[in-house]
Amino acid sequence: MENIRIQDDLFTYVNQETLDKLVIPDDKPMAGGFAELADSVEKIMMNEFETLTGSKSYPNDYLKRACELYAIAKDADRKEKHGIAPALKNLAILDEVNSVGDFSRLYKTLSLKSIPTPIDISVETDMKNTKQHLVYIQGAGVILPDASYYKPEMAEQKAQILGIWTNVAKMVMAKTDLSPEDQEKYVNDALAYDEIIGGLVKTSEEWAKYVEMYNPMDTDKVAGMLSALDFEAILKDLFGYVPAMVVVTEPRFFSEFDKVLNADTLDLYKHWAYVTGLLKSCTFLSEELRDMGGMYSRAIMGIAKMQSIEKFAYNLAAGMYSEPVGIYYGEKYFGEEAKKDITDIVYQIIDTYMERIKTNEILGEETREKAILKLSKMGVKMGYPDKVRAVYDKLIFNPDDSLFDIVLSLQAIQELETLAKLDKPTEPEKWAMPGHMVNACYDPFVNDITFPAAILQAPFYSLKQTRSENLGGIGAVIGHEISHAFDSNGAKCDENGNINDWWTADDFKRFEAKVNQMIDQFDGIELPWGKVNGAFIVSENMADNGGMSVTLDIMSKTDGASYEEYFCNWARIWCQKAKPEYLQMLLAVDVHGPYILRTNIPPRNFAEWYAAFDVEETDEMYLAPDKRIVIW
Repeated sequence: MENIRIQDDLFTYVNQETLDKLVIPDDKPMAGGFAELADSVEKIMMNEFETLTGSKSYPNDYLKRACELYAIAKDADRKEKHGIAPALKNLAILDEVNSVGDFSRLYKTLSLKSIPTPIDISVETDMKNTKQHLVYIQGAGVILPDASYYKPEMAEQKAQILGIWTNVAKMVMAKTDLSPEDQEKYVNDALAYDEIIGGLVKTSEEWAKYVEMYNPMDTDKVAGMLSALDFEAILKDLFGYVPAMVVVTEPRFFSEFDKVLNADTLDLYKHWAYVTGLLKSCTFLSEELRDMGGMYSRAIMGIAKMQSIEKFAYNLAAGMYSEPVGIYYGEKYFGEEAKKDITDIVYQIIDTYMERIKTNEILGEETREKAILKLSKMGVKMGYPDKVRAVYDKLIFNPDDSLFDIVLSLQAIQELETLAKLDKPTEPEKWAMPGHMVNACYDPFVNDITFPAAILQAPFYSLKQTRSENLGGIGAVIGHEISHAFDSNGAKCDENGNINDWWTADDFKRFEAKVNQMIDQFDGIELPWGKVNGAFIVSENMADNGGMSVTLDIMSKTDGASYEEYFCNWARIWCQKAKPEYLQMLLAVDVHGPYILRTNIPPRNFAEWYAAFDVEETDEMYLAPDKRIVIW
C-alpha cells in the first residue's frame, strides 16, 4: 500500500498502518475507531467493578446494586443450577391465551413478562407538543436484521439467514420439555408468522424518516383498526383509563392488523412468541444457552465466539444502571479542565453556525431568524449528568432470584415507570446517553446535543492534541450533531423540539434540492460488501457536511491552523476494520454511511481540501466545483 496517495484515498493513506495492525477480537464484529475507545472504557470499568465487588466498598447504593448484579451474572454455577426452567415458567402464560380475547385480557402481563407480542404500546414525547406525553403503538420485530430482507430481490439472502436462525431455534427448542414433533411445529409456525409480519412492518429506511412515525389518531379510530382486539380494555389495563389519542407509528402494519392476529393466526402467534421469546431469554440463562442463543446474531455479524462471562456481566449491569455508572465514570475519569475546554469549543461552533446561517443562500430572512432562534435555544450536555434520576431508586431486586427473574423484574419496573409518564410532564433534563458510552447525539424533540465523557478522548479530543486536530476530530463531530437540527428530519422541528413547519415554501424547496444533491452524492456507490442507499443515509451525510463546513470556518480564524492536521485527524476518528458480514448488514440497518465514505467524501466538497494537498482533476478525491455541496 506504499503507493496510496492522500489525494486519492484519505482514509487508507492515514489509517493503513493502523489497519494492518488491527485485529478484530473474536467476540466483536469490528475493531478501531469508536470500538477501540469503547473497549478501553469497558476494560477500565470492568476493573472498577471487580475492585468494588472485591472490597465490598461502594460509593453509593446504585453502584452497590450494579456490582451485585454483576457478581450474579458472572456466576456460571448459579446460572447452570437454574438452567432453562425460569424461562419456561415465564412462557407458560402463553397456555392461557386460548382466544384473541384472552390476548387482550393478558396483554399487560405478557408485556411485563417480556414475551413478544405483535403490538408494542409505549409512552413517548408528543412530537407536536414536547412538554407532554402520548401513547404510541408500533408493530412487531422481525427475525431477519431488517424488513427490507423480505423483499423479493433479497430472497437468496433471506433463505440463507433464515436457515441459520432455524438451526439455532431447533437447537434451543431441543432443551425444552416439548415433544420433537411440537418443537418442529413451533419453529415452522414461528417462521410462518414472521413471514406475515415481515411484509407489513417498516424497513430501517422508512424508520429513518422519524417525523413520519407521528400519526396521532382518536383512540376509537385505532380501536376500529384493531377490531380483533379489545384495544380500549388493553389501554385501561395499562393506564387505568382510556387515553383519547394514540400515535400510530406504522399505519401500514395496523391497517392490515386483521391479517396479523385473528382466530386463525392465534396459534402461529403463540408459537412465534414462544420460540422468539425463548431465544431472547437465553442471554440470561446458563452459559450453554447463552452461547447457543447468540449463535444467530454472531453468524450474521461474522463474530467468532460469544462474549466472556465477565464482559457479559459488566455490560448487563452497566446497562441496567447506566446513569449512575456513567456518572461514576465521568467523575473519576473526566477532568474539569477538559470539560471547560470542550464546552468552549461547543459554544464557539454554535456561534459560528449562527454567523453562517446569517449569510446562508438557502434561507430567506424569515426562515433565517427562526434557524438562529433554534441554535440560540439548543441545549448542551457535556460529560455526564449532575445527579441520578429518581427512577433508579426503584431498580431494586431480590438477590436470591435467578438471573433471568432479576432481569425480568428490573425490566418490568422500567416498563411500569414508562407507562406512568403518560400524565406527567416530559424531562428535557434527562440525558439521552450515559457518561461511559462512546457516542454522541442530537435529540430533535428536546433540541439539545449530548456528548458523554467517554467520547471526549483521543483521537476525538485531547488537551495534548493541537486545536486543528481537535477541530478535525471532536469539533467536526460536535458540528455534525448540531447539524442534525437542520438535516432532512431535524429541519421539521422547531426550537422547542416540536414538529412545526417553520420554513417558507420557497426556502424549503431550495433546502430539499440540497437534500437531493446529497442523496445523489452517495447513492449507488459500489463497495465490496454491497451498494450504498443514498436516501437512507442522507441525514447523517448532511450532518457530516455541516460539521466539516462549520469547523473549517473556525479553522480559517484560528492562529497557526494546520489543515493537514485537521483532515488527517478527521480520517483517524473513522478508522475501522470490520467483518464483511457486519458491513453488509450495516448497509441495511445503519443510517450512517460506511466509514471509508464518511472519511473520503465530505472533504471533496470544500476548497480547503484541495488547497491543503494540491488535489487536482486527475486525483481520485477530486470533485468538480459544480458537483460540490455546502449546505450550512
